[in-house]
Parts: sequence; structure tokens; C-alpha cells
Amino acid sequence: MTRNLIYGAWLAAAVVIFLLGITLGDRNAASEAEAYTAPGLEPMTLADARDNFYRLAPALLGTIYQAFALTQEDEIYDTLASVTDGDALEYLYLERASALAQGGLQEGDQTIHEIEMVRAKTQVDGPGLAIDAVWQVIGTVGHAEHMHVRGNTYSADLQVMPVEGAWRVTGFVLREVNRDTAGETFLAPEENE
Repeated sequence: MTRNLIYGAWLAAAVVIFLLGITLGDRNAASEAEAYTAPGLEPMTLADARDNFYRLAPALLGTIYQAFALTQEDEIYDTLASVTDGDALEYLYLERASALAQGGLQEGDQTIHEIEMVRAKTQVDGPGLAIDAVWQVIGTVGHAEHMHVRGNTYSADLQVMPVEGAWRVTGFVLREVNRDTAGETFLAPEENE
């Protein structure tokens, strides 16, 4: 009789695990079919995001650069929070706050003209993507007297996950910044034409 009870308990546990596996499998399949938003792009499923990382990553990075051009802490945080989350949000916000505290880009003007993926290795990582990315940013940084044209190249490990209905950078590990193509300095025009 004890043997039958043990066998029955094992059988019941196996059925529960099997049913739980089906339920979780269906939940994962449903989440793979969900589409999430990103700035300026149509909503993307995980498969779409993997296939279109060269559009998704610049869309997210572009908003990060917009936040870095701001000088009010609440605006910086809110803009970063729209495309980042968790460790990446904390890291990037602290980087920008540190630059402000050290006097960086408080009254200057920063305009990003283009963000281009140079190369990337992308793989699905759970519900999101792990991207080993290299990108170039072309833009201008200006002050009252002059403008700097910059063409910096960055490499980083990005983690991109769906959070609250949107694709967000949740991990950001900067590996290298190459400023060899930093551009030239030229005088700003005295009047608008």
C-alpha cells in the first residue's frame, strides 16, 4: 500500500510538471509573438528585433544621445528611462550626471546627425537580444564661438529586452571609444542665413 501511495505521488507530480511545462511553453510562445515599440519604428516581435537589430539599436541609441544633450536632471532621467532600464539606466544616468557635475556640455549644443551600425553580432537571449555592437556617431558639438564635427566610433555589449511594452537597453558595457575620426573645428556663422 505504501508503495502505491509513493507511486501515485510520483505520477501526480509528473502530471503537474508536464502540465506546468505546457502552460509555460505556451506563455513563452505567446511572448515571442508579442510586438514591442521602439522610437520611430513599427512595433517588433523578438524575431523582428533580431532581424532588424541594425534599425532597432540606432533607434534606442539615438534617444540615449538625445538624453545626453539635455542639461536638466529630470529630463535626462525621463528620456533615458524611455529606452533603458535597470543597470543600463543607472549607468548611463550616472555617466551624464557626472559629466554635468564636471562642467561638461552645460551650455553647449549637441546635434547627432547620424548613428550607423558598423558591425554587430546579435543573438537571442531569453526574451531579448544580446548585441556585440560597433557603431559610429556623426554629429556636431558647438559653443558660442565654434563648432566641432565629430565622428566617434563606439563598441559595447548591449542587452535589449522588452520592458513595459517597449524594447529597452537593460545592459550597457562600453568597451571602446575611438575618436580618430573626431572631425574639424570651424567658426560658427555670425548670423543665420
